[in-house]
Amino acid sequence: MSETETNKKIAAEFFDLIFNKKDFESARRYMGRYKQHNPNVADGPEGLRVYVEYRKSIFPDSRSEIKRIIGEGDYVVLHVHTKRTPKTERATIEIFRFENGKIEEHWDVAQEIPGDFAHSNGMF
Repeated sequence: MSETETNKKIAAEFFDLIFNKKDFESARRYMGRYKQHNPNVADGPEGLRVYVEYRKSIFPDSRSEIKRIIGEGDYVVLHVHTKRTPKTERATIEIFRFENGKIEEHWDVAQEIPGDFAHSNGMF
């Protein structure tokens, strides 16, 4: 398996542990320094730990489904459908930069899924 394919597998497992299982301790093994670029989450592994606990308290039943995984070199991009509550859904792009098999940096962009579309294409 190529390094990019391995990184894609790690990113998917890490994402599932954080957002579906809400299990920071198990996900920690995949993290390096973990430089955070989301302005609402503190930097480093500890910042993500606090964020996971926060999400667990406000969205305990949220589920995320990875629709696409794109990898190039040290970067992996996930296209994700998240159901935070029965009435709140988001489309998210998660970007991870890897170094020596560990996630070193994270970026994300999220968009609420509206009830009405100007087209019939959907978001996924």
